[in-house]
Amino acid sequence: MATTTQTYPHLLSPGRIGPVELKNRVTLSAMDMNVSHDGVIEKEDIDHFVARAAGGTGMIITGCCSVAYPKGSTSTKEPGLSEDRFIPGLTALAEAVHEAGSKLCIQMVHHGRVARIDTIQDRPMLVPSAPHVKRDMSALADNTPTELAKMAAVTGGKKDTYHEATAEDLAEVVQIYADAARRVKQAGADAVEIHCAHGYLPGGFLSRADNLRTDEYGGSLENRARLACEIIAAVKKVVGDDLAIIVRVAGREFGGTEEPNALSTPEAVAAAQLFEAAGADAIDVTGWGRNPFSNFTDGPLPDQIGAYTDFAGQVKQAVAVPVITVGRVLPETGEQAIAEGKADFVAMGRQLLADPDLVNKLKAGTPERVRPCINCYVCVQENFWDDTPICAVNPALGNETLLPFPTAKTGKRVVIVGAGPSGLETARIATERGHRVTVLDKTDRLGGTLWFSSLTTPANYPLLEWLKNETARLGVDIRLNTEATPELIASLRPDTVVLATGAVRDRPQIPGGDLPHVHTGDTMRALMTGVGDTAGQSWYLRVAGKLGKLSGITKSPKRIREITKKFLPMGKDVVVIGGSLVGLELAEFLAERGRRVTLLHDEQQLGLPMALPRRWTAVRHTREAGVTIHRNTTATRITKDRVDFEVAVTDRKGTVVETKAMSAPASMVIHALGTDAAAPLEQQLAGVIDDVRVVGDAGSVDYIEGAIHTAWKVAAGL
Repeated sequence: MATTTQTYPHLLSPGRIGPVELKNRVTLSAMDMNVSHDGVIEKEDIDHFVARAAGGTGMIITGCCSVAYPKGSTSTKEPGLSEDRFIPGLTALAEAVHEAGSKLCIQMVHHGRVARIDTIQDRPMLVPSAPHVKRDMSALADNTPTELAKMAAVTGGKKDTYHEATAEDLAEVVQIYADAARRVKQAGADAVEIHCAHGYLPGGFLSRADNLRTDEYGGSLENRARLACEIIAAVKKVVGDDLAIIVRVAGREFGGTEEPNALSTPEAVAAAQLFEAAGADAIDVTGWGRNPFSNFTDGPLPDQIGAYTDFAGQVKQAVAVPVITVGRVLPETGEQAIAEGKADFVAMGRQLLADPDLVNKLKAGTPERVRPCINCYVCVQENFWDDTPICAVNPALGNETLLPFPTAKTGKRVVIVGAGPSGLETARIATERGHRVTVLDKTDRLGGTLWFSSLTTPANYPLLEWLKNETARLGVDIRLNTEATPELIASLRPDTVVLATGAVRDRPQIPGGDLPHVHTGDTMRALMTGVGDTAGQSWYLRVAGKLGKLSGITKSPKRIREITKKFLPMGKDVVVIGGSLVGLELAEFLAERGRRVTLLHDEQQLGLPMALPRRWTAVRHTREAGVTIHRNTTATRITKDRVDFEVAVTDRKGTVVETKAMSAPASMVIHALGTDAAAPLEQQLAGVIDDVRVVGDAGSVDYIEGAIHTAWKVAAGL
């Protein structure tokens, strides 16, 4: 997490890409917003990019813009570059971005083998060679029928067909790129980015995994890079020194054992040298997981911080033009990459979706005020069914008019019960709007379930730190170790009470569900933090919790993660009942700490409501950690040393054909089912307080996304 003691002299210094001078080294990485209409840029697109430009970003790189629209396109909601009718929208975008103080780069794309619009409109997709590797689709077992239907609807259920490009086709493609660049130049933009990665047409030619040709466009790296180099040269001829030409290349393709010929880093480095010779002014180094259903979180949107900086560093050693690094770049990651000479510029995608004002906050010396991306993939999921991204922590994404918050006409006295994410976010916004806010929480720390979730999901903790910093900066009155009784609340004379008390977690209603080694999320939190009810737990668990509390260790999720790898006071055999978001992550957490974990889930789909593709990765990681998973199960009895359960065996149509009785050893049982929204204080305050509102899991169990979004809705309406 960034602190006020950290500065960013490299990140904030001016830089040059070809003919374009940038005021700093931060660019907005291409992220598709899917709000254009039949290829025409709309106001929502402009508002989105202008917000990031006004936030101080040095250059805006648009999402995919289709050079051959509608051919070679993956959506009718992406901007088109194939006709002059698109120039007015591009011009309006360029003028707006310039007025906001930034530069504009248009990303030029031909989607090749992933051009869904070709399939919808009954055209074969243009490819270097017909795909020859069958993708592993097993991850789709964890998609709901609704999700599968939405994904299928994108192509109307039609089957992909392919056309291997001829020499005539490729000559036309080169001309199409040149014509698109002319339109970008006419619109007044500052740069173009030629996308030669992620399986799109030029990238497909570059990779041996996609290119099986034996003509002058196949075989050697020089041949496979020929199409991209011809495009670069043709674009250079059109734009001259008026526009910068950036080329995006994958520093590595992640193909696994099923695709051993995926593009390697040495090949990417050599290709970058060829691109520079052809006229590229900069190289944008990304990464790509070839199968989105198994390694999307390797690329293009990695779950590792600074995932591609080393790839960028290798490219930078081989070329003289500037290098851009992308791949979950945080401010401190970008500063380090530039300082170490691994990159000249950084591209931030999801982080700038979460906080468009990032650069301005760094310039102001307040990096702690940057709202963090929590790497939850909620934004990315929407692209799988061609919808507009949303952000779990920034509800203004896609609706920039929500900000700034209007000042309240009349300041109110607001009492918020619960210092979890929904309570703290409500307090932050209400205070910004001019209300007087008091937050009450019965525990000794801020964060509620967000704090506990940081044990298994470290990316959540920076959000808690940000909420702490913001409420402290605003002077919010927060009272910990305070039970919010109706009498206490009434004594504070509030105009409005907001209940942010979180969900209720029940014990399993089966024989043995009340045994002392059976835990819910609440009792597990009490154990790990030393806060809450530990009655009924075995003596050594109670002692461990007390020792943790007294030593101060349990105030830090990071320290708990480290210590529990060496010492975890629980038996070796653990059964987790419930494989949704919480149960799945707990199972992996415990397995990584040497426990033999059995996960029982009552449905087919694991990991709900995790967003795709985080869900697919979480299921894979849980298996790799050694967790034994049983789907479609019903726990029937818990004893002191085992859990009995039944497994429903289904046929391909989902009809139950057999029920098997099984058991698993268990020295500890964690019940991760039965999480219900409930706000009992709401009834207790009836007739006492006129205006009572409910936010977060107390109203509907939608985790962090629900907590933040409901907080905005309630706080903005006060």
